[in-house]
Amino acid sequence: MSTAQNKQQGRIGVATSRVDGRLKVTGQARYAAEFPAEDLLYGVVVSSGIARGSISSIDTGPALAVPGVIHVLTHENRPSLPWFDRSYQDDDSPSGSPFRPLYDASIIFSGQPVALVVASSFEAARHASALIDVRYKADQHQTDLDAGRDAAYAPRQGKDGFEPPPKPRGDADAALKRAEINVLADYATPVEHHNPMEMHATTVLRDVDGNLTIYDKTQGVLNTQQYVTSVFGLKQEQVRVRSPFVGGAFGSGLRPQYQLFLAVMAAQELKRSVRVVLTRQQMFSFGHRPATRHQIALGADKSGKLLAIKHETVSETSRFEDYIEVVVNWSGSAYQCDNVMLDYKVTALDVYTPLDMRAPGATLGVYVLESAMDELAHAAGVDPLALRLLNYAEQDQNTGKPFSSKELKACYEQGAARFGWDKRNPVPRSMRRGKTLVGWGMATGFWDAMQQPASAKAVLSVEGKLQVSSATADIGTGTYTAMTIIAADVLGLAIEDVNFTLGDSSLPQAPLEGGSWTVSSVGSAVKMACEAVRDELFSIARAMPDSPLAGARAEDVEWCEGRVQRIGQPAASLAIADIMRSKGLHSIEHAVDQKPDSKQKKYTMHTHSAVFAEVEVDEDFGTVAVKRVVSAIAGGRVINPKAARSQIMGGVVWGIGMALHEETMADHALGRFMNHSLAEYHIPVNADIHDIDVIFVEEHDGIVNPLGAKGMGEIGIVGVAAAIGNAVFHATGKRVRELPITLDKVV
Repeated sequence: MSTAQNKQQGRIGVATSRVDGRLKVTGQARYAAEFPAEDLLYGVVVSSGIARGSISSIDTGPALAVPGVIHVLTHENRPSLPWFDRSYQDDDSPSGSPFRPLYDASIIFSGQPVALVVASSFEAARHASALIDVRYKADQHQTDLDAGRDAAYAPRQGKDGFEPPPKPRGDADAALKRAEINVLADYATPVEHHNPMEMHATTVLRDVDGNLTIYDKTQGVLNTQQYVTSVFGLKQEQVRVRSPFVGGAFGSGLRPQYQLFLAVMAAQELKRSVRVVLTRQQMFSFGHRPATRHQIALGADKSGKLLAIKHETVSETSRFEDYIEVVVNWSGSAYQCDNVMLDYKVTALDVYTPLDMRAPGATLGVYVLESAMDELAHAAGVDPLALRLLNYAEQDQNTGKPFSSKELKACYEQGAARFGWDKRNPVPRSMRRGKTLVGWGMATGFWDAMQQPASAKAVLSVEGKLQVSSATADIGTGTYTAMTIIAADVLGLAIEDVNFTLGDSSLPQAPLEGGSWTVSSVGSAVKMACEAVRDELFSIARAMPDSPLAGARAEDVEWCEGRVQRIGQPAASLAIADIMRSKGLHSIEHAVDQKPDSKQKKYTMHTHSAVFAEVEVDEDFGTVAVKRVVSAIAGGRVINPKAARSQIMGGVVWGIGMALHEETMADHALGRFMNHSLAEYHIPVNADIHDIDVIFVEEHDGIVNPLGAKGMGEIGIVGVAAAIGNAVFHATGKRVRELPITLDKVV
């Protein structure tokens, strides 16, 4: 890299505090339920008491008699709505027929909204909601994945880009028969629910002309806008969606949730502004990480070299949509193996459609693969890390494509060195600390590095202030700061001189924030827009009378502190303000649309990680404590190491939760989730989290996007649960194949 490039890219890679941090810690950041409005009405959702059947009668009289209650919306009095499925589909819809709140008397999942009470105060609406008497005709339901596995089927492919498992290669069954070592195991993962701090909420402000400004908890304002205009027959210019701050989402905001529909319906029906906020209990009534059941078989020679892999998975979906994830495909690309058979099916249950949750598919499939690899290592008497290096994949055998970059070996090396892996005694139950058993486990993590089309606009004022915008989101991932860094880097401006705006449907288009593609997609657009501003400035500067930059090329100059100068020649420079004044310009503005380079199609683009975990297990009680985790990440260019480290740490914490705590428990006799609160849905707390060490492995990738950044949002959680499970086996000699690993399973 040249000196000019080094200096021009000085902002990227520097640890930077969040530019929106002060607003958040001082309470000035407003979320969807916090925007004020005159004459605002409040809606409270009434939820169904059965999992499947129909409403026989619904008595709203007592609720309507409560002072302050304006209206109660039910399937019996709702306004007319579109008939066709396409009107209700959104950018993240799987195949099938999307749920339509209050559409008819049918009940298709427990907790389904059956009424919306609207009142002049929240208190009145909440009280009245308890007075509504709903009578049901219950039908037989099925919410148990194990009981319904015989009805599993190959899912239909929807518009969400699902990649079906690749066709078998070689002959896995024959290779398993001739293998000297075989591992055959069943694994199970439970339902998990998104539990962001901010509940889902929508505030609909309706003006005198009937135009709507909607504040929604969403990961895509344009997706919300499209959904509202399609369902309610409105023009795009009649609906503006804003979401400047989101209190966590993790995938729960990818699709419009039912509080949005109900709030807009009420606002349109009553011609008033309306706010609807879901309760914590109602947060358990829609999308979730699906329960899965796996059978995996590995065959190897006596050295541990893989000869065969079979990975078959059954996952749950709803009866009205085919929700699908890329679960088993990783087992065909993670390691070198010539005989592979992968299969993925879904079982329709009487539940709401599952929904993407952090690293969807990979979190589940890689957990199973990496646990089975540990079983193979033990059976072969091979160190788990050595086994992975023995079977290292130099190309993606699923597609036959090379990797755009792959620094996984460096992850292994650096992570193992930091952890002290070479000091591990391989014999289970051989390491102790006082009365506790000590276990060391490791696993590999994989995730896609993706780029989507996106747009951005950059406006530079003569005062040297840069305004950049795109209709993306910041769900707590640090998007505001990352885009500010990218923009400041291009023009050599101070962070304080750049303002990035997002979360508004009136801004340039952006994809849903998910999949770890926001920096690669929106960031690339921001970079290009700012480069267009810079190029125009430079063109003007070179043409100025007696310009010290006359004849200079782009690679001859550097941009810093509001000036452009020849490299190493501060005297040969011009201030940005002077350049613009020479042409009488008050501002320079450029908007760009970027899309992925076609050359990406020739490569498989992945992020990689190596996760090492130490656990302590109480020999008498079976309690497990994760004492330390080392996570080595190869994620391309790191835009903001401070935020990236936080992202990985958050993923590790969630991985600890997945391994030891999280499980949404259902009473299948009732067909409903029972621990629908943060008191009973267990997640890690401070006392559960100890030392987390994050390493960013240097990785250069000129294929993934113009920035070379692969994204950090998902990779942090992948492989963590497997590393912990493997550590528990090393500590105890007992293999737990059903998550979460609770003390009863260990004892």
